[in-house]
Amino acid sequence: MIQELVLIGRSWQQARLFSQRHQLLKEMILPGVVYAGLFLTGLYFFFQSATGVTGWIGHTVGVADWLQQERSEWLSFLFVMNGMMLQLFLVLIYFSWFKYLILIIGSPLFTYMSEKTEVLVDGQEHLFNWSEARSDARRGISLAFRNAGWQTVYLIALLFLCFVPVIGWVTPLIALVLECYYFGFSMLDYSLARVGYNSSQSQTFVQAHKGLAIGTGLVYFAMHVVLPFAPVYAIIAATLSVQSIKQSS
Repeated sequence: MIQELVLIGRSWQQARLFSQRHQLLKEMILPGVVYAGLFLTGLYFFFQSATGVTGWIGHTVGVADWLQQERSEWLSFLFVMNGMMLQLFLVLIYFSWFKYLILIIGSPLFTYMSEKTEVLVDGQEHLFNWSEARSDARRGISLAFRNAGWQTVYLIALLFLCFVPVIGWVTPLIALVLECYYFGFSMLDYSLARVGYNSSQSQTFVQAHKGLAIGTGLVYFAMHVVLPFAPVYAIIAATLSVQSIKQSS
């Protein structure tokens, strides 16, 4: 897995150079502006609501009154930490929902960029096939719905752990790994579809190369410092990493 994480890190650097060399940045601007606007607006409102939810839970369960009666700094510290982890976990749930919304809406764009990246790497002329693009886009949307269902099941299970002192502190980290894995899965699948992998074979490949999927998602999250280009960089990097695996094997 370490080698795959290194590979995907290299692929993101290559994606930046690749997009500059082939003048792909201009194709990222409009989708990037829309993505950034939706993300920041949604994050602001969801963060406000997450703060309200954690406060409501504390008062409904009676934790706040109980802590005032106990006057224990240690207990207060534990529950403050759990509250912070719960709030962070809820923000990650927002990230998950938003991510799947982008994967569904942006599936045609991801299909186009993945295919264009592959033909440019092979030195071919980019002849876009609308029939294949529609098929790949439908597959991407179907995979997004499937992964959303499974990830929601896991997140609900993790949500209950948030209320357990100390143990609940690791739930945001587990949730982040799940986020990275499922996002990377979707990005890698576009390339795997074009080499003839069906959905089952694609799933087997990603399970065997978890490092590629997690690494793609992890750098995607880190790329939000240059927010508008994160999704398109992700699909280019995922395509380049699959190309590297194909060439090495």
